[in-house]
Amino acid sequence: MSLLVVKDLHAGYGPVSVLHGLSLEVPEGEIVVMLGANGAGKTTTLRALSGMISPDRGEITFKGAALSGKPASFVRAGIAHVPQGRGTFPNLSVEDNLKIGAHSRSAAGLDAELNRWYGFFPVLGERRTQKAGSLSGGEQQMLAFARALMMQPQLLLLDEPSLGLAPTITQDLFRLLRSLNDDVGTTMLIVEQNANLALQIANYAYVLESGKIVVEGLAESVSSDDSIRRAYLGV
Repeated sequence: MSLLVVKDLHAGYGPVSVLHGLSLEVPEGEIVVMLGANGAGKTTTLRALSGMISPDRGEITFKGAALSGKPASFVRAGIAHVPQGRGTFPNLSVEDNLKIGAHSRSAAGLDAELNRWYGFFPVLGERRTQKAGSLSGGEQQMLAFARALMMQPQLLLLDEPSLGLAPTITQDLFRLLRSLNDDVGTTMLIVEQNANLALQIANYAYVLESGKIVVEGLAESVSSDDSIRRAYLGV
């Protein structure tokens, strides 16, 4: 069953059109990755799917219901977006950042939810009283994931989770994302420049070029096709 279905999506910024009839699906419980060069329209897609920008036309269906309107409606539907650059609040503690992630929920069970994600991200538990700005880049990315998960989303949108991170930290984070999907069942749509790592953890892949999907298929098939990798992924 597809949790998210997108049909004929057109979107952009003012007079500048970026997406030209994009259609995709994200099955429940799976990891789907969106790959492509800079400027292909990947970030614009996530912004349209989280309500940050309004599509010019097209249909976004989540759990069988059409979505439209402001970001709050997407949050209520169960979609969480971790944008590029992580966007933590650097002058607030780790724990206060996490509590902000749960602002739309009742206070009941908040401590249990905090402990749940401290258990999954132990380093955050160790640094719960530290200011978020004092964390390393990898730790801040973990905090961004955990804050989004405090919303208990059914779909997690991740925009370039490896951006600015050292290769070894990136590998650790992608293993963590795979574990999160395996252990918790979180459905994910990930935009990522590191095609190799993204394809290793994904079930399905879409490749964008100039605002259109030019290749799609099982992640293993896309990864093993040398012609696709050379033509579209630069690897």
